Amino acid sequence: MSDFPIPTGREEAWRFTPTRRLRGLFEPLPDGGDGKVVVDIDAPEGVTVERVDPREDGRVGAVFTPTERVAALAFEGVKQAVVIDIPANARPSAPVSLAIRGEGGSSYGHTTINVGAHAEATVVIDHIGTATRAANVEISIGDGAKLTFVSLQNWDPDAVHLAHHVALVGRDATYKSVVVTLGGDLVRINPRVRFAGPGGDAELLGVFFADDGQHLEHRLLVDHDQPRCRSRVTYKGALQGANAHTVWIGDVIIRPNAVGTDTYELNRNLLLTDGARADSVPNLEIETGEVAGAGHASATGRFDDEQLFYLMTRGIDEQTARRLVVRGFFADVVSRIGVPDIEARLMSAVDDELARTGA
Repeated sequence: MSDFPIPTGREEAWRFTPTRRLRGLFEPLPDGGDGKVVVDIDAPEGVTVERVDPREDGRVGAVFTPTERVAALAFEGVKQAVVIDIPANARPSAPVSLAIRGEGGSSYGHTTINVGAHAEATVVIDHIGTATRAANVEISIGDGAKLTFVSLQNWDPDAVHLAHHVALVGRDATYKSVVVTLGGDLVRINPRVRFAGPGGDAELLGVFFADDGQHLEHRLLVDHDQPRCRSRVTYKGALQGANAHTVWIGDVIIRPNAVGTDTYELNRNLLLTDGARADSVPNLEIETGEVAGAGHASATGRFDDEQLFYLMTRGIDEQTARRLVVRGFFADVVSRIGVPDIEARLMSAVDDELARTGA
């Protein structure tokens, strides 16, 4: 742990995070990470899922390297890892689903996903219940393969969850990351992408909805270190209630050898009530002049009363009109997820969030 001293909270990586609410995750967990967590796995035919000792299985850690203290503690302290292997050229008939249900206490987790060359698959991890959890996900996508990875944070209101998602995208491979964060007291997700060969394509989509007192944080890094790769980042969030707080950090690096890179990142935040706060920081570092395109955009704004007025003049009541405006705000991201069940669940969850305050 000498490489990762305990943060003071003033470091750039932690300056937005209310570290006092982390429940001891800066130190090794006193119970060794044996909190009550149940992992239910549903895998279609042809996909291998194993529970392994992370210290004895070379597949664990092949892609993942910790970059901060909590991730390092989770990597060192986890006692059992889940390894998902999707063989080359496979086309599973259904998504691989992991339901992670917290039943109290503190825990570590680690999931390794290996997608063979030219395979196409979807993996969904659904977090529910209550827990204090630090977990890592590492993803290796073979040449020409396609993976959609969905992480749903639908925790109970008292949960704390910190996670790193690290993906290595192979030559001419396609990776779609979908992060949906709705529940929890404090949730901080760090998706990171790098490329193993030219021609890779990464799309990172995110939807989040913060209520009174929630802190939802997403810190992304796309590291372009191979030629002719493409990335698109689109995250949208809504906030309602006093002290609802969201943080979005979007970092993109284009290294000197990454000629022909095409990248763009976008964050939009919708403030539905007074007292909510959204921090949004896009960063773009370019180390070569030979790029196909590079840009970023960020905006935070209040609810559009003109849209509301337009709908109400056409006979729609205020509550329904507000719901339609928020649905429209999220619609373009949700429609790109590509998993109908997840899309339907997400829009239903947005309706539930709005109904909770009578909006």
